Amino acid sequence: MNIRKISIMIVLLPGVLIAACDRQLPELELTGATMGTSYSVKLAGVTENANTADLHREIQSIVDGLQQSMSTYIEESEVSRFNASRSMEWFTVSADLCGVVAEAQTISEFTGGAFDITVGPLVNLWGFGPDGSVAAPVDDADVAEKLMTVGHSHLRADCTRPALKKSNPELYIDLSAYAKGYAVDRVFSHVAESGFDNFLVEIGGELRSYGRNARNRPWSIAIENPDPASRSVHSIVKLSNKAFATSGDYRNSFEFEGVRYSHTINPRTGKPVTHSAASVTVVADSAAYADAVATALLVMGPDAGLGFAERHDIAAMFLVRTSDALEQRASRAFAAFTPD
Repeated sequence: MNIRKISIMIVLLPGVLIAACDRQLPELELTGATMGTSYSVKLAGVTENANTADLHREIQSIVDGLQQSMSTYIEESEVSRFNASRSMEWFTVSADLCGVVAEAQTISEFTGGAFDITVGPLVNLWGFGPDGSVAAPVDDADVAEKLMTVGHSHLRADCTRPALKKSNPELYIDLSAYAKGYAVDRVFSHVAESGFDNFLVEIGGELRSYGRNARNRPWSIAIENPDPASRSVHSIVKLSNKAFATSGDYRNSFEFEGVRYSHTINPRTGKPVTHSAASVTVVADSAAYADAVATALLVMGPDAGLGFAERHDIAAMFLVRTSDALEQRASRAFAAFTPD
């Protein structure tokens, strides 16, 4: 999906809107498609020239390479070939993929399994993966069977080789809650190394900012109201040299007999989350970290998740459905990014 500027804002996905404003300096936007969505790189104080044309080609090459490595929707991707293999021997992969898996495993340990890239079989079972959608809830026996193949403890990464290894032949990894953030970080590093001082990188709603915007202010990012029927701004955060990610349950779901089933699967129960949190936004130094931790906090729910964020000094904000309103609950660390 490649969503361009409309009216006074640029709409991103999910949970993110970038507020537009009167510009004092020129701003160049480089866009393209990747990972089933779009990317945008905004360069403040820059006009189009030969260097930016080269940069655009380089960015496209980076995201194309990562997609070819990490997409479960591409049959010959590294991830798909590892998933298809039933071998429990070391499986040689690229340094990029091994590094991503190793980092994801660390976050799985940190979050007590609330984030788990081996949740893929359950994502597919519930109709939210490349196998296609389902029209009704999944039988408990089928969930229990798939749960036996899930668990980050069944996966090892040795990046000195680099290679991955599964201890269960049915193990299947799904990087959808990490790969876009990682791609943002990779593009961010390349743009910075290319000598640009003020820019914003976004892929599918995951962002990372550097410097200031075209008005010489921190980048203004609007958090979306979690309403599946419309798009509107809930609140604004100000970012400079920080990453941002939102995980929500309101865009990708199905309804059966009046009950909505979210695409966010709890790896420990094997079922979609059922608590009252509609979305979680995390601000961090890395987009990949923010992406993964936002997913983990949404799995934990508003009470356990906010407690976890406070204990670990994570800048996180929950939007929680109550009987008659939408309630905002934020960690103390999140206050630094909200306007006075």
